Amino acid sequence: MSPVLEHHENPFSLHGRVALVTGANRGLGQAIALALARAGADVALVASGDSNETAALVQALGRRALVLRADLSSLDPIENVVADTERGLGGLDILVNNAGVIRRADALDFSEQDWDEVMNVNLKSAFFLAQAAGRRMVANGRGKIINIASMLSFQGGIRVPSYTASKSGLAGITRLLANEWAGKGVNVNAIAPGYMSTDNTAQLRADEGRNREILARIPAGRWGTPDDLGGAAVFLAGRASDYVNGAILPVDGGWLAR
Repeated sequence: MSPVLEHHENPFSLHGRVALVTGANRGLGQAIALALARAGADVALVASGDSNETAALVQALGRRALVLRADLSSLDPIENVVADTERGLGGLDILVNNAGVIRRADALDFSEQDWDEVMNVNLKSAFFLAQAAGRRMVANGRGKIINIASMLSFQGGIRVPSYTASKSGLAGITRLLANEWAGKGVNVNAIAPGYMSTDNTAQLRADEGRNREILARIPAGRWGTPDDLGGAAVFLAGRASDYVNGAILPVDGGWLAR
């Protein structure tokens, strides 16, 4: 269990902490990794692509970065990713399950391949990575796991059956793990980004009609940016959230409130 904070301690400081962020090479993952580094964490950067740009930006902030190339469409790399983080950076205090893929097609035409590819990365690997990290964290009596959920953890969406299923499932897994591990000093929560300007939404933003419809519903009147997630990630990664368990925090410009 986490000890009571001393009055002089900054509850948002991550100094002395080690974070592992998946999908850290671009977009939301890169922004979260940099936010954690600004707060003081050293960061292991996991992605199937090249994370060297993110690593250079983390190091420019004065923190250590460890680049780990891994394809999370299978479970094969998971144990090595966790072990390499511990070996390379000296521990593992924070896991951010951000890696995700999306496939778009009408439900009537959706293929088994598009179903499996999305579910394997977004839900199966996320759970088993949380399990591998959780074993260490439970043994240590502390840890923070942050799953990156979605508006489609709450809503159905259109033309993204496997993405909706995976993100709805991830919300459930977040609550399940919180139920099991909250009493063991491990906080499991999720962030649900709203409509963000990333590669995953390029098709939506390019569609003039859909883009207009989406913006009209967002009270903030704009698409989110990856940097908009940074504060929520730092909060859920630090001591400030020690009594926050099983929460799914929307960062959506008010989308769900409309």
